[in-house]
Amino acid sequence: MNLKELIFGKGASSGGEGGVYRDSIQAWLPIKNIIGGVVITKDNRFVKILELLPVNVYLKSANDRQNIVSSFAAYLKIAPNDLQMVARTLPADTQAYVEQMRRFAEQEENEDCREMIEDNIQEIGYGIASDAMRHRFFLVFQYEANMRAKHNTAKAILQRLNEEADTARRYLDACELEVLEPRYSDNFVLKLLYEILNKQTGQRVRLPDGVFDMTTAVHGIYEDE
Repeated sequence: MNLKELIFGKGASSGGEGGVYRDSIQAWLPIKNIIGGVVITKDNRFVKILELLPVNVYLKSANDRQNIVSSFAAYLKIAPNDLQMVARTLPADTQAYVEQMRRFAEQEENEDCREMIEDNIQEIGYGIASDAMRHRFFLVFQYEANMRAKHNTAKAILQRLNEEADTARRYLDACELEVLEPRYSDNFVLKLLYEILNKQTGQRVRLPDGVFDMTTAVHGIYEDE
């Protein structure tokens, strides 16, 4: 099962389905909400997604490689039972790169450096980067009964999942794997799921800024008692 099927289920489509709550992200994605970086699915599962920056173990010494493998094995022993490792391969976003390079060129005072930047932009325009690919790696797990949240409430389950995420960070740090920590975790997950569900249009049609404000409340679906 890939990340799309895990979150949305098979045959999922983007928002616009009946029964969505007004001012909720259900109008954009077929999920209930995203709170504290945790996805609440339509079938009442709580799912956590962590993005990793991989390490090239072949550049490490034999001793370091052994330590990395041992640390990762130690994590797997205490990891959630349904832990999934997902890789996404996408065409490189050359347009964003070109725009960034143009900004660098505008700020560059050295004429020779500006020419080098312009040459780089031209090379991309000639199609040199047309076959470039980028890869993203994720760990995905969901709340399980054996995690034993203190209370059977959304707030307690969210806290328990984020504790599991903190544990993963500690172990993966020993593996020299960096777990990305976006400044706004809800916005990060919202954007990621939108891009997964709208693989083609997501590359050219961006989510409106206002939709990111919709991840801050449960809209009556879950309430602590």
